[in-house]
Amino acid sequence: MVNLPNDDMKGRIIGREGRNINTFEQMTGVDVIVDDTPGSIVVSGFDLVRRYIAKVALERLIEDGRIHPARIEETVNKVKEEVNDLIKELGEKAMLETGITGFHPNLVKILGRLKFRVTHGQNALKHSMEVSFLAAALASELGADVGICQKAGLLHDIGKAVDHEVPGHHAHIGADIARKFGFSEDVVHAIDAHHGDVEIKTLEAQLVMAANLIANSRPGANRDNLDNYIKRLGEIENICNGFEGVQKSFAIQAGTEVRIFVNSEKLDDLGSKRLAHNLARKVETDLHNPGLVKVNVIRESRAFSIAK
Repeated sequence: MVNLPNDDMKGRIIGREGRNINTFEQMTGVDVIVDDTPGSIVVSGFDLVRRYIAKVALERLIEDGRIHPARIEETVNKVKEEVNDLIKELGEKAMLETGITGFHPNLVKILGRLKFRVTHGQNALKHSMEVSFLAAALASELGADVGICQKAGLLHDIGKAVDHEVPGHHAHIGADIARKFGFSEDVVHAIDAHHGDVEIKTLEAQLVMAANLIANSRPGANRDNLDNYIKRLGEIENICNGFEGVQKSFAIQAGTEVRIFVNSEKLDDLGSKRLAHNLARKVETDLHNPGLVKVNVIRESRAFSIAK
């Protein structure tokens, strides 16, 4: 999405007989969608780097105000050069921060492309660095090869940088890339197996997979739509409140746990256990893709007397 200062700018971007927009699309390799949405236009494309180049170039053209084919060509070429340098710089910075050296320059550029990829709200390059840190820490504690875990952790999602160009799962694409750049079979296997799609044969591969799961499941890692998040919590609580004997229910931990307080006079301990089982089955059937939801049924009884 590119914001516009006013809707008159849409006509200038399109140009006479569409010359400006056609030149821009031809130079950048993306589609520019101009519709009735006020104050904005959309840059659409599968190539994450091209899309970023187009967005930056379009913002500069709008800021400059001179929009014509020659100016478009000049701006796009300049942004392409800057982005190529930025990609290399980002890859080198990621290697420096993770303490890894010796990558081929072309692999460094592929790594830098992950900066422009976002998966479930996470920046792919930052996520890869996090997995590298976690895998190395786990390896040092368990006596595994730290170097293998560092490299495989940093490169485990490298396939996402080119998965719009190469068919297949990003783990297998990443393993092929690592193999072509001469990495050991242990590193290649850890990349290939980090989603558990292939049989895990080494401790290092197990640790990279564990580090990836830790990074994905930490609080705040996945950014869901707020309305969907609130709706999910409400649905869980409504399911629980529909059972007899339930006083209150609270969905917590981003909907991965629910705590139910029951009336101790209506339900005994056996009934509470039965309620927990029935609630878990109800959540499974009524919620779309609930994931793991821990159901806690809490029954409390109090006895008191007064001493005079």
